[in-house]
Amino acid sequence: MLELCIGHRQGSFDVDVDIMAPGQGVTALFGHSGSGKTTLLRMLAGLDRPDRGHIALNNRTFVDTERRIFVPPHQRRLGVVFQEARLFPHYRVRSNLTYARRITGGAAFDRVVDLLGIESLLARMPGALSGGETRRVAIGRALLAEPEMLLMDEPLTGLDGARKQELLDYIVRLTREIDLPILFVSHDPEELMAIAEQLVVLDRGQVIASDRLETLLSRSDLNPWLGGFEASTLLTARVLRHDPAWHATRLTLGDGQRLTLPLLDSGEAQDVRVRVRRRDVAIALSHQGDSSFRNQLDAVIEALSPGAPGTLDVTLVVGEQRLFSRITLEAAEALGLRPGLAVVALIRSVSLAG
Repeated sequence: MLELCIGHRQGSFDVDVDIMAPGQGVTALFGHSGSGKTTLLRMLAGLDRPDRGHIALNNRTFVDTERRIFVPPHQRRLGVVFQEARLFPHYRVRSNLTYARRITGGAAFDRVVDLLGIESLLARMPGALSGGETRRVAIGRALLAEPEMLLMDEPLTGLDGARKQELLDYIVRLTREIDLPILFVSHDPEELMAIAEQLVVLDRGQVIASDRLETLLSRSDLNPWLGGFEASTLLTARVLRHDPAWHATRLTLGDGQRLTLPLLDSGEAQDVRVRVRRRDVAIALSHQGDSSFRNQLDAVIEALSPGAPGTLDVTLVVGEQRLFSRITLEAAEALGLRPGLAVVALIRSVSLAG
C-alpha cells in the first residue's frame, strides 16, 4: 500500500494531496501539464522534500516531517524511469543494465531481457539506439534493481506513433507478467486506457478524484477533467480462440457471453481488457438476426441518467460487469426503457485496451 499525504508549495499553487494506492497493479497520476504529477513522483522517489506530511510504502516510512524522517533515494528501493533514459553513454547496453545492480546474469536477467525484447541490443552503445529502444533499456535497468515499486514519468513522451505503440505494448506485457506495483505518470488518455487500473486525477496540486479507472470513466461530473477520455467502458475478457480465416479473435466474458475482435497477437486463455466506446453501443429489445452487429450481449438496465441535450446515458449490467450507452430520448421512449428491463446491447466496434 502506498500512502502519499503531503503539502508543498510548488510554483504558483499549493500541492495538497492525500492518496492511498494499492500495493499492486498500475496506479496512474493524470492531469494537465502543471497539475503536480511529476512533483509527487519526485517526492516519492526522494528527489524532492515536501514541506509537510508523510510518505510510506508497504508500511515502510520514507518521509515524516513531524518526526524528521527522510530516507534518501538510494535506500527506498524504487525503480525510476524518467522521460530521458539517462543511460551511461560510454557503457554498452549490457553494462548499463548491470551497473551497480544486484542481478548481473542468470534467469532473472534473461527474463527481463526477454520481457522487454532487448537481447539484440546488449552489445550496442546507447548512441546507436532508437528512442523506444533506449527507454526499454532504462526500464530493464530499473527492474534489475529489484525495486519494491516502479515509477514511470511519462515514458512515452516524444516518441512517434509506431515507436510509442511498440513501447506501450512492452509496458502492457510487463504489467501482466511482473508482480510489481507501478506508479505511472501521464497526461495522455490513450496511454492510461491501455495500462491503468487505478486513476488519480489531479488539478493544480489537488486530488479531484481517485478510484478504479472504469469507475471514474462512468462519472459524468468528471467531464471537465476527463474530457480527453472518450466516454468508454473497459470490459475484462479472456481469449477463447483465434480465427485466422475471418481475421478475428473470439473472446469470452465472465458470464460466458462472447465478443469478437479483429485478430489479436495474444495467447489463448490470456486475459485482456476491451475498450467499448459509449457511442458504439446501441440498445435493442431482442437479438437482431439479420444485422451487421456481430457483438450482441444480453444485459439489464441498471440506471438511466440525463446525458447531452436530447440524450440519456444508460448503465447496463452484463454479467458482473457494467457497460455504458448513450441514446436519444426519442429512442428511449420508443423502446420503453426503464431500470430492470432486460435488453440486448448491440456493439458496433470494440478494441483492445490493454
